[in-house]
Amino acid sequence: MSEGINDQSDLSEAAAQSRASVLRSRAESYIALSRHEAAIADLTESIALVPDNARSWRLRGESHRVIERYEAALEDFDESLRLEPDSAYALGSRGQAYAALGRLEEAMDDFDHALTLAPESLWILEAKADALVDLDRLDEALDEHAKIIALNEELAYSWVARGDLYQRMHLYTEAIDDYTRALRADPEHVRALSRRGEALRMIDRYQEALADLNRAVELDPDNDRAFGSRGAVLSEMGDNEAALRDLNRAVELDPDYIWAYRVRGEIFQEMERHEEAVSDFTLALRLEFGDD
Repeated sequence: MSEGINDQSDLSEAAAQSRASVLRSRAESYIALSRHEAAIADLTESIALVPDNARSWRLRGESHRVIERYEAALEDFDESLRLEPDSAYALGSRGQAYAALGRLEEAMDDFDHALTLAPESLWILEAKADALVDLDRLDEALDEHAKIIALNEELAYSWVARGDLYQRMHLYTEAIDDYTRALRADPEHVRALSRRGEALRMIDRYQEALADLNRAVELDPDNDRAFGSRGAVLSEMGDNEAALRDLNRAVELDPDYIWAYRVRGEIFQEMERHEEAVSDFTLALRLEFGDD
């Protein structure tokens, strides 16, 4: 029950409908504020009052999904879709819950159904692309990203998302082109700067990489990935002391940053600081593989 309410069983049908509607509306504001437990409480009471409102089930499912209660989310989405079978939103959200549980084929079925109902829904296209990546169907994922970009070429995020996929595929020139398009749309997009810097590093364009990563760190002084990449660039440029300062900062910001420990270990090894190298490699193995 919501705050201060214990029993509403004596409400008339009209009053129950009215109260359920207000609870549902308040829950939507709670969701916008990321207060999902409060939203779930309101929606639970709303559902008890009016069990056949598909929106209430869908909204509660979405709150459960966001706070990673995926099985509860699936139950709510199932009920929402029983009441309203052609809700693209509920199908897309259920697909995201399936994907989070590793049930990728079921997720794909939901995304495909949702996209027959709402073929220009960017977030569902993005969720489908992510699932295709998890299925290692990378060329198909690229096709979905092309659809997303075609719908709105001004969204920096969409260019960055495809750039990340190109980078995963080791297509660094294509990735750089997409990050550059993102930065035309938003010159201060930190992820685009950081990721373009990393892609430039991978093709040995160190001065350009350093410029991007310097700007990323300037815009976001707590960006652990930018510090990690800049540390790797500085090492490639022969400045191991500066590289260590950046990598130290990277693991200070994210103590579970496996790649940074590996790079720092390699720098320690190059500097013949082998005890420190062993320590970093051991920590990387523990974090990635659970070694004792």
